[in-house]
This record gives sequence, C-alpha cells and structure tokens, in this order.
Amino acid sequence: MVEMVMSLTWLGLACWVVCFWWMHRISARQDALLKELHDMTRRIEHFSQAEHELIQEVHPQVGEIKEHVKNVAEAVGSEDAKDGR
Repeated sequence: MVEMVMSLTWLGLACWVVCFWWMHRISARQDALLKELHDMTRRIEHFSQAEHELIQEVHPQVGEIKEHVKNVAEAVGSEDAKDGR
C-alpha cells in the first residue's frame, strides 16, 4: 500500500513538472508572438503616419487641381456651345 502511495506521489510530481514545462513553452511562444505583433503594429503606425503626412501635403494641391479642372471644363463647354456641338 505504501509503495502504491509513493508511486502515485512520484507520478503526480512528474505530471506537475511536465505541466509546468509545457505552460512555460506556451508562454514563451505567446511572448514571441506578442513581440512580433507589437513590432508589426509599430511598422504599420509608422507607415500610416507617413501616409498621413503625404496626404496633408497633397490635400491643398488637390483643391487647386479641382479648381483648374473646373475652369477648363467651363472653357471647353463654352467653346463647344460656340461651335454648335
């Protein structure tokens, strides 16, 4: 009977060791994945900021371009009216 209790005690201890090692491996993988995701988020944020800055530079020019296109469309429209088209 004592031998069976000792066997089960050692078996339980071995199970705890295996579970602890397994959880440590899972935790290490999660940490690596979180670090990778964090690095990826930083890169995306950097690119997003650069894109935002480019859009801010281009935005005033877009308004000017639209105005020029409108002026050209009006000029072409008035010439088409004169030609009878």
